[in-house]
Amino acid sequence: MEFFIKEFHQLTLDELYRILQLRSEIFVVEQDCVYQDLDFKDQKSLHVFGVKKNSIIAYTRIFKPGDYFKEASIGRVVVDAKERKFSYGHNLMKASIKAVQDKFNTTEITISAQVYLKKFYESHGFKKVGDEYLEDGIPHIEMLRI
Repeated sequence: MEFFIKEFHQLTLDELYRILQLRSEIFVVEQDCVYQDLDFKDQKSLHVFGVKKNSIIAYTRIFKPGDYFKEASIGRVVVDAKERKFSYGHNLMKASIKAVQDKFNTTEITISAQVYLKKFYESHGFKKVGDEYLEDGIPHIEMLRI
């Protein structure tokens, strides 16, 4: 898998369509979560995506400090369901953390994590801060990496 980092205006129409399709497939269909994915935050984020055999199979969007949280942040973390058995989520997080460090010159990253993925994010240096809360009907926790 090869990773790419692009600003919104650098995405091709095909890349954007594939990213939105993947996000919809996982967050709306698989997780049965009805929410407004198109939130006008894509335009100010950087898009980190993994391509395997000409298909986008992994994706995050990252924000500089102050855009979403006080710290830099990573969101919309998603890996195609058929590809999860290869542990690409770990590669995706490593690429996203490196992108935050390279592009925003910081190691402080906040995420809004689904509770069931707490151990996954802890394996990448994130620690729980604050109480559990519901976001779009799914239990979440805020996590910080320094």
